[in-house]
Amino acid sequence: MRINRAVLMLVLLLGGCDQPAPEQKGFAGMGDEAAAFTAVVPGRVFSFPADHGAHDGFRIEWWYVTANLKDQQGREFGVQWTLFRSPLKALPEQAGWGNQTIWLGHAAVTSAAVHHAAERYARGGVGQAGVRVAPFEAWIDDWRFASQAADPMSDLQLSARDKNFAYQLHLTSSRPLVLQGDQGFSRKSAEGQASYYYSQPFFQASGTLQIDGNTYSVSGPAWLDREWSSQPLSANQTGWDWLSLHLDNGEKVMLFRTRQKDGAPYLTGTWIAANGQTQTLRSEQITLTPQDTAEVAGRKMPIRWAIRIPDKHLDISLDALNPNAWMSLRIPYWEGPVRISGSHPGRGYLEMTGY
Repeated sequence: MRINRAVLMLVLLLGGCDQPAPEQKGFAGMGDEAAAFTAVVPGRVFSFPADHGAHDGFRIEWWYVTANLKDQQGREFGVQWTLFRSPLKALPEQAGWGNQTIWLGHAAVTSAAVHHAAERYARGGVGQAGVRVAPFEAWIDDWRFASQAADPMSDLQLSARDKNFAYQLHLTSSRPLVLQGDQGFSRKSAEGQASYYYSQPFFQASGTLQIDGNTYSVSGPAWLDREWSSQPLSANQTGWDWLSLHLDNGEKVMLFRTRQKDGAPYLTGTWIAANGQTQTLRSEQITLTPQDTAEVAGRKMPIRWAIRIPDKHLDISLDALNPNAWMSLRIPYWEGPVRISGSHPGRGYLEMTGY
């Protein structure tokens, strides 16, 4: 479902460190009530390119890119770039230091041997971070996701850097966007929590990647997720496991389960044909089973999974490229590339929060 939606940390940053921390409900406080913000309801008609931009009135929003890359020697890498927007008040943004929006950036690179992650924070209204539609640009400091094309999701540049890594990637796609869930209305619980959610899973990426002083020319599939919501978890939900899968036959799969304190996880997904046509997957159609675990940052993390979707004749295993892909940030979580074996080989990305 896309991550780390860092509401709790953002509240602390805007409200001041002398204030007591609110009781956390669900992962990062995302199960808290959000009555003052705009509700997510079925039937929204999406409009592009406007919906690539920010949405006033919603509590949390993100622009999220992952890429599964290889160099000319076949070495595998993963790249993540995420920008979060979180206003404290359900009001239009204003210029200057009276702005009540916090922006948060996460970037990471992963190989079989190393994982590096970095974060950036910014307050809105002063130009340090933001999103504009025409021409499209999402940025925080010098991290950029930007396009000069008339259809911005057809041709973009993606970049980030930190002391141990940097990347500069060119993303292109001629395929249509994918509306997740029920025409973009994506349920996260049986209690009614939901987000507006669309993806571009058909990006092809190419460019350069620097890790610990070494430079690699890389290419491979990439995936964009766009979500906005006001309460994407219920108070009973503790976190989620999210997967984006690029199958070698050209098909794509998105799956997520939101784990609960009591009861079975809420499980759903989307099957995306090679031509872009979609089918929503119900929980009874999916078997998503954690297998092997690893000790990561003092936690037991499921770094190997088995997935079966009998209707699609899919029976696969997922293995983390690097089991230690822990995002050791202010709000920590696991995020990294996976290898897919079995009936439908391929590559993908796994995110696990709330462990």
